Amino acid sequence: MLFLITQTHTPETCPIDAGGRESLHAPPRKIAGLKVVAAYAAYPEHVFCWIVESSDYEALQKLLEPGFKHCTATITPVSQFI
Repeated sequence: MLFLITQTHTPETCPIDAGGRESLHAPPRKIAGLKVVAAYAAYPEHVFCWIVESSDYEALQKLLEPGFKHCTATITPVSQFI
C-alpha cells in the first residue's frame, strides 16, 4: 500500500543546526517492510513529503519516531493514477 507522509516542524524546532533532516526520521533502509518511493523537501516551509510503500503500519511509525518530539506528521493512504 502507498502512503503520503507529510512531516512539518516550526522554525523554532528546525533541526538545521542539530543533526539536520536525518534527525527527524530513522534510516529508511534499516526498516523492514518499508520502501521509499520518493522523498521531497520544501525547506523554507519546513515541510518534508514522503511517498512510501508498506503493508505494515509499525514500519511507518518506526520511520517517523525520531521526530515525534520535534514535528508532526500526517499519513495518508494514496494510489497511483497515471
